[in-house]
Amino acid sequence: MVADPASGVGVLAALAAGTVSFLSPCVLPLVPGYISTVVGVAPAELDRAGVRRVIGPSLLFIASFSTIFILFGLSATAIGSLLVQNKVVLERVAAGIIVALGTLYLAASLVPRLGREWHPERLLARAGKGGPVVAGAAFAIAWTPCVGPTLGAILTAAGISGSEGRGALLLAFYSAGLAIPFLATSLAFNRMTTVFAAVKRHYGLVVFTGGAVLIAMGVLIWTNQLVVLNSEAQSGLSHLGIGFLNM
Repeated sequence: MVADPASGVGVLAALAAGTVSFLSPCVLPLVPGYISTVVGVAPAELDRAGVRRVIGPSLLFIASFSTIFILFGLSATAIGSLLVQNKVVLERVAAGIIVALGTLYLAASLVPRLGREWHPERLLARAGKGGPVVAGAAFAIAWTPCVGPTLGAILTAAGISGSEGRGALLLAFYSAGLAIPFLATSLAFNRMTTVFAAVKRHYGLVVFTGGAVLIAMGVLIWTNQLVVLNSEAQSGLSHLGIGFLNM
């Protein structure tokens, strides 16, 4: 079913949306604090902590917030399946919501109040005392308002996917977009902070890219062009041996 937004280019869009969420102005500046809390050492000592000490807590943290997001995706798909009586209307409504959320994300770069940072420090400090699993769950729940436009768009796409499994897959790729740079930062903190310094100088481009990805995804669903792109993606990914993205 290559028209499904939870296959082909849809999962790649979800991966990109997760990465944009990680790089957003309300998440990226707090990453050092998160890693320090999860691993249990000061940010300046992370590179000297050793891989064994860093990777275990980091993976538990990632697994925890990914589980929460995937459960969100299952819930969205279950709700969508209840409203599937008129699939065309449902897809049009979903497409409109995704475009609106993408536009909101773009507007945040022009209207600072729309993109203000969400800093539940007390909650997260307490959560960190419960270990990586509790901290990961707190991240997923407490940061939902911050990553709302990107997460909301991917959840909307999950709502019109073909099955709960596909919806979960979409949110798994969104989570991977957050998880991969987080893990890379945990393992190579000093190198990644240098990269992040460059990202901070180009926040406008990050926001524009994220909004453009969401708007494009919504337009593709509205015009039914996702069918064409997913067919092409299915062929290309199969040649690369990763056809499972088109299940």
